[in-house]
Amino acid sequence: MKKTILASAIAAATFSGAALAQESNLPTIYGNIQLAVTHDNVDGGGSEVEHFDNGSTIGVLHNHQIAPGIEGFFKAEFHFNADDNNSRGSGIYEIDEAYIGVRGENFGQLWVGKDDTIYEIATTEISEFYEVASLSQGIEYDTGEGDMVQYLSPNFGGLTIGAAVQVNGDGDPAVSKKSYPWQLAAMYQVDALELAFAVDSNDGGRGGENNENTYGLRASYNLDNLRLTGEFHTRKDVADTFGVMGVYTLGKNQFALSYELSQYDSNSSVGDVDVDTITLQALHNLSDNMYVYFEGYLGGGDDGVYGVADKSERSVAAVGATYYF
Repeated sequence: MKKTILASAIAAATFSGAALAQESNLPTIYGNIQLAVTHDNVDGGGSEVEHFDNGSTIGVLHNHQIAPGIEGFFKAEFHFNADDNNSRGSGIYEIDEAYIGVRGENFGQLWVGKDDTIYEIATTEISEFYEVASLSQGIEYDTGEGDMVQYLSPNFGGLTIGAAVQVNGDGDPAVSKKSYPWQLAAMYQVDALELAFAVDSNDGGRGGENNENTYGLRASYNLDNLRLTGEFHTRKDVADTFGVMGVYTLGKNQFALSYELSQYDSNSSVGDVDVDTITLQALHNLSDNMYVYFEGYLGGGDDGVYGVADKSERSVAAVGATYYF
């Protein structure tokens, strides 16, 4: 279940004094089971059917009042495998999010740990939207979600500022050098219009292709039940990625259509190629706690991008269900 939504991130840093006054000693436990089946076919190559866990999680969160208008909070969320494939072992196998922080009406939100990054929150709506996301275009930025110190400002007349730094120490096995890669973002919302800009320094020593900055832009507009989004991301000598998406909500149903294009530079790890994806989603909410969906992906681009010479087409059909509480 994809969850990076700008409105949710801003809401986390702007809340009422009445909400702050509510203090509870009991943590909230939540979770979901996500299962899906896909048929994946490469033109001129093979095809396969797979039944798999699509990111089931269980988590716990808690908040308490430190002082009037100031709240402390924590969250820990873990992945577990809900199908019969034991390749990842049994039980919980990965931490998805784990952080602690403080927030308040007047200074915003400061949190430390593993979480979605400021760049992701601000500008990567399309690639984070779909459930299975088999062929969604990846955005070329290196700063990961761990070892993060992040800040999100209060809402200043529709403007929200975000900043983050990743602390990579001398003994961190995930990096090749001590470093402090950073991200900055600005998000502006007025009426139905949303604009966002973000930058990632990409200098964390985590195996990226170069340390050139990644820049991202997003614009979204809400027309009653229709949401339109456009994105652009660029990294010198690596790739430019474009995307447009429309999402229409009708009662308990949601329909989405998007087009994404990545143009890779000759200096990138994949060479001078273009890759594109058309995605369609139809989702139905069975209840407040369960939904089902169909997603179809049609990938194209230059010959050979899917491993078959003189061919450039891959299609994926997915059906799935999610139960959450």
